[in-house]
Amino acid sequence: MSNGLSFALGLVLLAALIVLPHLVSLSQKEILVLLVINVLLVTSYRLLTLTGEWSLAHVVIMGVGAYGSALITKELSWPVPLAMLAGSSIAALVAFLLSFPLFRMKGFYFLIGSFAAGEVIRLVWKWSEMTWLFGGPKGIKLIPPFPNIKLFSLDIDFYDPVNYYYLCLIVVAISLVILYRVERSRIGLTFHAIHWQDKLAESVGVDTFRYRTLAFVISSFFAGLAGALYAHYVGTVNPNRFSVEEMTYVLIWAIVGGTATFYGPILGVVTLTILNEVVLRALGVDVMRPMFYGAILILFILFLPNGLESLVPKIKAWIAGRKRKQAVEPTAEAEQPAE
Repeated sequence: MSNGLSFALGLVLLAALIVLPHLVSLSQKEILVLLVINVLLVTSYRLLTLTGEWSLAHVVIMGVGAYGSALITKELSWPVPLAMLAGSSIAALVAFLLSFPLFRMKGFYFLIGSFAAGEVIRLVWKWSEMTWLFGGPKGIKLIPPFPNIKLFSLDIDFYDPVNYYYLCLIVVAISLVILYRVERSRIGLTFHAIHWQDKLAESVGVDTFRYRTLAFVISSFFAGLAGALYAHYVGTVNPNRFSVEEMTYVLIWAIVGGTATFYGPILGVVTLTILNEVVLRALGVDVMRPMFYGAILILFILFLPNGLESLVPKIKAWIAGRKRKQAVEPTAEAEQPAE
């Protein structure tokens, strides 16, 4: 694909993202906000998978960012933007501490260990003696919203889902650029090397523990940021929102979209959100979401194991073939001798 065409498609996508919230209903505007937040969540999760490790604690880490930002604004009266960054940093710190026991394990054992660590954190929120702080099963309520911004003569109210959508879009776009640059850097290439040949990487002096920890910390920071965006929009957080069931959806988004490319998980979360919120809800069977997701996961594993991203090169090749065919046909007709 030429640079000109890529730029044009980028402009069309940007225009669509800007116009989209003005073309849908109020409930769909709120879904758009959550979709943008989930894009950041699943993309940050992919960064960890670059090292070959799949975690079941990523949604809990998102919850750490949400709880941290909520408590800092309520108990310490910090400004919401600073509290969101602080909550994200707390999520990164928790990931750093968890890396010491977790990265003594690999593969399946890391997966189970991350699930256990996540459940410990979640149950501390839910049943510990610190109910006065975390709110127990009911969680934390009345979380301060993102403050209004006065810009010239405009008073931007972020209680309005359209305005909050634009805020999330800007924050997530900046975050995606950072994650993309990290993956394309020497650090990102080292993550790939650890994934495919960890022993070989160690033999040339790469500290695999250090780089796996770095991937875990960076991905957790952005997961915590997604949690902070969620908390200050919804106004409440509770332990059930960050359960293993929610983590299962993140896994399915990543698997259905694919993790070989940067845009793969984004394709997965967007496609499945449209399926759930448009198709299933229109049919009145959105409560059967887990069953449909399970069936979709099985079908993709059997028939499209590399995810939706594997269709993109095929579509590009088909378009290129059509263009070549259209270019050749007039030439062939012109070369035919006249009867």
